[in-house]
Amino acid sequence: MTQIHRESLRVGDDEISFLTAGDGPLVLLLHGTYWSRVWQPVLDVIAAHGLRPVAVDLPGSGRSGGELSPETASVPALAGWVLRFAAALGSERPLVAGHDIGGAITQHLAVHAGLERFALVNSVSYDSWPVPGVARFRDPEVVRGVTVDELVGWREQALTKAIARPLGDAERDEYLSPWRDERRARSWLRLAGAADSVYTLELMPALRESTVPKLLVWGEDDTFQPVSYAERFAAEVPNCELVRVPRAGHIPMENDPAAVGEALGRFFTAAREPSPQPAPLQTSR
Repeated sequence: MTQIHRESLRVGDDEISFLTAGDGPLVLLLHGTYWSRVWQPVLDVIAAHGLRPVAVDLPGSGRSGGELSPETASVPALAGWVLRFAAALGSERPLVAGHDIGGAITQHLAVHAGLERFALVNSVSYDSWPVPGVARFRDPEVVRGVTVDELVGWREQALTKAIARPLGDAERDEYLSPWRDERRARSWLRLAGAADSVYTLELMPALRESTVPKLLVWGEDDTFQPVSYAERFAAEVPNCELVRVPRAGHIPMENDPAAVGEALGRFFTAAREPSPQPAPLQTSR
C-alpha cells in the first residue's frame, strides 16, 4: 500500500500543510467546511493509479498556518490562492477535485482558469448552499457571540451527520481538533460568512457551454447536498459523468473509499492521454 504522509511548504507568508501519497501527475483535492482529513481514506487508492494526490489545507484550516479574512475567504479569492499553491508545487496545470465548498472553488477554476478536466464530490452547486448550519454565521452578530467550545460542538453535530456512520472517539477528536484552535476557528467562521450561492449560480451559463470532461461522485444519502443537485448538474452540463455511491453520506470517502478513490483515479488517469498543450492557467478574478 502506498504510504500517506503529511508535508508542508510556504506559500506567501504562510506555512501550508497537505496530505499526499504516490508519484505522478498532480491531483489537487480541495476541502470546504471540513479539512484535508476528509480525503485521507482515498489517497492511496488514487495514488495506485500512478497519480500524486495532494489534499491541501486552505490557509487557517486543518494543519495549515495563516488565517482567512472576510476578503480572502470568498470563492474567487480562494481559487486564486489555489493557483498560487499549485505553482509552489511546480504545477501550472493541476487536475482538481473539490468537496463541499471546495467544489465551488473547483467550478470557479474550471470557468476562469480553464481546467482541462475536473471532479466534484458531494459539492455545493446552484443554490444548494449555504446550508442553515453555515448560513447563520453570515450574521456578524451571531459570529461575535460564538465561543470555540460552541463551534466545536456544532461542528461535531455536523460531522456526525455528514459521515453517516458511527465514529470512534479518537477519530472524532482528530476531525474536530483544528477547530479547538482560536485562529482556525476564526478562519472557519470567515469561510462560513463568505459562503454565497451567487458564486456557483453565476458560473452555470459557462459550465453549460463547457465540453471538458467532468466527474461527479456523490454519496446518495447526503442530506446537506442532495443527489438531486448532482442529477441536475449531470443533465445540464455537457460531458459529465455521475457516479452514485450507495449508503454514503456527505463525506462518501469515509463510507466507501474504494468506490470514490477508484472513480477519481480512473477519471484523472484518462487525462494522461496525449492532447494539445494549452497555455498556462490564469485566473480572471
